[in-house]
Amino acid sequence: MTATLDRLRVGSAPDSWGVWFPDDPQQVPWRRFLDEVAEAGYSWIELGPYGYLPTDPARLREEVGHRGLRVSAGTVFTALHRGPGVWEETWAHVKQVARLTRATGAEHLVAIPSFWRDDRTAEPLEAPDLTAEQWRHLAHGTERLARALLEEYGLRTVVHPHADTHIATEEDVKRFLDATDPDLVGLCLDTGHYAYCGGDSVELIETYGERIGYLHLKQVDPGVLAEVRAHDTPFGPAVARGVMCEPPLGVPALEPVLEAAQKLGADLFAIVEQDMYPCPPDRPLPVALRTRRFLRGCGA
Repeated sequence: MTATLDRLRVGSAPDSWGVWFPDDPQQVPWRRFLDEVAEAGYSWIELGPYGYLPTDPARLREEVGHRGLRVSAGTVFTALHRGPGVWEETWAHVKQVARLTRATGAEHLVAIPSFWRDDRTAEPLEAPDLTAEQWRHLAHGTERLARALLEEYGLRTVVHPHADTHIATEEDVKRFLDATDPDLVGLCLDTGHYAYCGGDSVELIETYGERIGYLHLKQVDPGVLAEVRAHDTPFGPAVARGVMCEPPLGVPALEPVLEAAQKLGADLFAIVEQDMYPCPPDRPLPVALRTRRFLRGCGA
């Protein structure tokens, strides 16, 4: 019998329409994204890269609302491991996203660590591993950011482990969680990225359940992933090769992940975020329709 996943609020994101940048000729226009995500049967969306959707709060609320959509979160990239010297620049950008996020009624901000290598050129930008001092900067900087976002905007910070960043593997994630205040810093568990980097999402939910504040749902093609690992392919080219695939064609199996999340007894967003950049403009909607149908079959 299908479980009833009544604690999970399912949505999708611009990422599932091949959107990685505020403005890019390879991406679908924002109106088309909004039209199609509503057509696919979703009620919740993320804002995606700042500047892709309208940044005027009143206009954004109107565009989202008349399509029957609501916003679950905004997203920022940060490089807080670089120390206090990057705070002013980081906060100036984060404030822009936070104001817009709060104006839509959303309560979460997804914070993604910066890439250690360029996701387009594969050029190394810095060392893939952090020093002990950089780990301290990352933990303290994230707590400072989370505290400021909560106090000034009422937003909860959820940090998103991500391939080709310094919070990627199971070891990275656990080290980060153990170093940060659970009352301030939550985790956005992305099932695809965690599997990409060798982690077990169900085990993480069962072990660190109180830290899970948000979910991104995606799967990895294990055949493509094996090739990516064998050749140390950067994340951007790996996505272009199809390493992220629509469910239920990849790993991890989403049914046990969703059931484990339901057992936490907390209301959680479960946002489909299938990396597809670049992709033909007519590809995302059929994938989104099939994915929404699959998730309904899971009880979501």
